[in-house]
Amino acid sequence: MVDLPAPDEPPVPTRPPLPAWLVAMVSFIGAGALALASGWGLAQLVEIRTAEVIKTMMLTSGYDWAHVQTDGLIVALSGTAPTEAQRFAAVNVASSVVDPSRLRDDFEVAPATVVAPPRFSVEMLRNDDGVQLIGLLPEGPDRTTLTDAAVALKAPAAPMDMLETAGYQAPVGWEDALTFGVTALKLLPRSKISVASDGVTIIAIAGSDKEKRQFEAALNDAAPKALKLSISISAPRPVLTPFTFRFVIDAKGARFDACSADTEQARTAILAAAKSAGAKGDLTCTIGMGVPSPHWAEATIAAIAALKDLGAGTVTFSDADITLLADDSVTQATFDRAVGELRAALPDVFSLDAKMPEKAQVAAGPVEFTASLDAKTHRAELRGRLGDDRMQAAVASFAKARFGVKGVYVATLLDPTLPDGWTERVLAGLQALGTLDSGTVLVRPNTVEVSGISGLKTASDTISRVLSERLGQGKTFKVDVSYDKALDPMAGLPTAQECLERVQAVQTSQKLTFDPGSAELDAASGTVLDKLAVALKNCGAIKLEIGGHTDAQGSSQGNLALSQARAEAVMVALQGRQIDVSGMRAVGYGEGVPIADNGSETGREANRRIVFTLNDQPIGAVPGQGLAGLLPPLNKDVGATQTPAPQSGQTLTYAPSPELSADGTPLAPEKPTIRPQGRSVH
Repeated sequence: MVDLPAPDEPPVPTRPPLPAWLVAMVSFIGAGALALASGWGLAQLVEIRTAEVIKTMMLTSGYDWAHVQTDGLIVALSGTAPTEAQRFAAVNVASSVVDPSRLRDDFEVAPATVVAPPRFSVEMLRNDDGVQLIGLLPEGPDRTTLTDAAVALKAPAAPMDMLETAGYQAPVGWEDALTFGVTALKLLPRSKISVASDGVTIIAIAGSDKEKRQFEAALNDAAPKALKLSISISAPRPVLTPFTFRFVIDAKGARFDACSADTEQARTAILAAAKSAGAKGDLTCTIGMGVPSPHWAEATIAAIAALKDLGAGTVTFSDADITLLADDSVTQATFDRAVGELRAALPDVFSLDAKMPEKAQVAAGPVEFTASLDAKTHRAELRGRLGDDRMQAAVASFAKARFGVKGVYVATLLDPTLPDGWTERVLAGLQALGTLDSGTVLVRPNTVEVSGISGLKTASDTISRVLSERLGQGKTFKVDVSYDKALDPMAGLPTAQECLERVQAVQTSQKLTFDPGSAELDAASGTVLDKLAVALKNCGAIKLEIGGHTDAQGSSQGNLALSQARAEAVMVALQGRQIDVSGMRAVGYGEGVPIADNGSETGREANRRIVFTLNDQPIGAVPGQGLAGLLPPLNKDVGATQTPAPQSGQTLTYAPSPELSADGTPLAPEKPTIRPQGRSVH
């Protein structure tokens, strides 16, 4: 094969080289893009790193509520700070990492929590050593009021002041509660008084049951009606010597002549046993100290049951000595059975002396001694038999010591044949008679009988205790004493309603009148005021409102001021007549409460009046639109009372409100007067 030559190939075309300027431009752009990418990546790395550092520092500082975001060189801070101070501190943390100009503060601050006002309260502690004041008070005069009241008590030591104040407004009810608390502090020598706006708690100790009742009555009377009050006053139990008990069943029924118990539970059980035996009415039993055995209730209940089985008789306890005397109607078999069961039921410490009645022996003459006490003269007359001159002198001296030197009349006979112990029986009877307001004592060889009337509910109890102790075990006596409420110094005090009825009865016969156009009481009202003072004499600090009323002539504001001044003039006049007005208040109603038509003179005369009503609102409350003419409360400034603004054509003068003396007694102020000009007569 012959190789043929290849045909000629066309030549390959070649590109011309790029211009140098284009190559340079492309190189520059590529380098720029590479630099840009490198810069962007580096910026991202810086942002991330900055955010991480700031977040770490926020968490380390406890600001976990802070959020961090970066946007280029800007660092945005967001989140809700608990307080403005923490927001500022978080910004400072971020500023320590980046320049403050690069920070954007988007923090929010949580709304501030409203701080509740503190609870105002005060404790007043008073005892024989002094007074302690502890608590938190509103800023104002209250602290001075408390400390001044404590100083005025004149305790051996200066008052201990541990009071603090806070700049908050006093809550509703605080002023009334504090005023009452100061009143209680002055009244109670041994007490703890806790005062708050929602009420007052009083814990105190009285010297006796009578003083306890007086304290409770005074506190309840002084307390504002709306005040929540808790009073706990305790009185020491009396020491009973001897511990006496006497139960009787006779023709008058079953009853106590004397009853003593050592605990509330014992008293309840004894009274229940007495009712089971037939006793009725309001039964009382004194709780005291000195019980001879913890089984006292068990023994007395067993004795009551034995007397119930007998049907009639008397059982007397003098400490652990028991005397049981059956009635004449009791048979021997019944007596033996009841006494046998009683002996078996009695605890070991008790000693029983049980007797059937003895037949009375007829003597040539009555061997007896009598003493009588007259209710009006309170004179004791002694008659009957005494042993000799020495015994007569001893009995007369004892009687004069009990009833007064001029209150004893002695007309006795001397009898040397009297039985042993006669003088002791006579003295026991006279001691029992001294407990009564009127009555008689009969002493015989086999008994001592006391009868009469007393104003003390415990008179029978006291007499039984005296006779039981002085006569001794196994001796018989009889007590027949009636309680007369009219003689009771406590029960005889009139109630507030009774006092008001007395006042209204006086006003029914004659009304209080004033000089024309003024608050000056006219001459005719002097007699009425004297009668009102008599009606209020024993009423104490009665809560009474003295309401002033006018007719409708003249301006309403002038009438209101005039009625207020007239009501206060009446209160001042009563105070000048030695009436306790501390619980009273004067209130002017003006023309606002008419009782008749103001279109006639008769109606206008009826509307011009002074009205007394029981004050059933808390001190400080002003009914209707009247102006309260009150004595200043204890915790208020006792300066001048606010004076109503004078109306056109009216000249108004007004005296300061009553001030308090050193012992707390209101001093009579000058009479307030109001002199309207160019007005009709009211």
